[in-house]
Amino acid sequence: MHVAVLGAGTMGHGIAQVSAMAGHDVWMRDVEREFVDDGLDAIESNLQGGVERDKLTEAEKEATLERISGTTSLEEAVGDAEVVIEAVPEQMEIKQETFADVESHVADGTIIASNTSSLSLTEIASALDRPDRAVGLHFFNPVHIMELVEIVVAEQTSDQTLERAREFVEGIDRTPVEVTDSPGFASSRLGVALGVEAMRMVQEGVASPEDIDAAMELGYNHPQGPIALGDVVGLDVRLDILEHLREELGERFRPPQILKRKVRAGKLGKKTGEGFYLWENGEIVGTSGDWGDDQ
Repeated sequence: MHVAVLGAGTMGHGIAQVSAMAGHDVWMRDVEREFVDDGLDAIESNLQGGVERDKLTEAEKEATLERISGTTSLEEAVGDAEVVIEAVPEQMEIKQETFADVESHVADGTIIASNTSSLSLTEIASALDRPDRAVGLHFFNPVHIMELVEIVVAEQTSDQTLERAREFVEGIDRTPVEVTDSPGFASSRLGVALGVEAMRMVQEGVASPEDIDAAMELGYNHPQGPIALGDVVGLDVRLDILEHLREELGERFRPPQILKRKVRAGKLGKKTGEGFYLWENGEIVGTSGDWGDDQ
């Protein structure tokens, strides 16, 4: 199967990698060649890490890389695709424009999917002449490790599109859960609720980020605590999701001041080297010290 992934960032290159590992031919497209090359380098690094941990062989790594091509041309990426997955910035206008542009270049039977984590898929799909082909495929970070894919069903999604989406997810060795289109779906709504309460606890001086995260990791068997996870996802992304959910669902999703302050200061988490934690080479090396008693 030919799969097109639009966006070579954290989510995009991860989706491209797992699709290629499952045997699909993948085109990964971004707007600048630099972004495409960075995504390809990240995939190779992930695969090399898998080889070093005996998760795959050198031959499997090379075969995966051979199935991935990078481009800045939308037409080249999607022209023969059976499944197109957008992983562009989390803004409604950008996603709708992407859907409409894709539809002008693909065959009638092509599925057009969004990796949105919180935006209305029904609204995104309304940009299509044939919105029945739209579906949400919400992957989780890091994509090459996380098994879950949330299949989001818009009001327009046809039964045939849903079935093909389910087959695709299972075919790349992921576990699908199906949710109807609603603010935050299931995963983002629950995950953000936990994360925002953890931030409020830090803000109120209840406990340090390390202790809150340790409590959830050791007491509830979470693989990563909610504060560290927010840093990994990106505090700007967390803030955008919270503001959207507040508008849709009410004040319980009001962003705390500590989060707003960090975003305004450009302390966005792992990607900038500082959020609630300090990061070097993708690893936590300390806390920022910028927290507590901020009402």
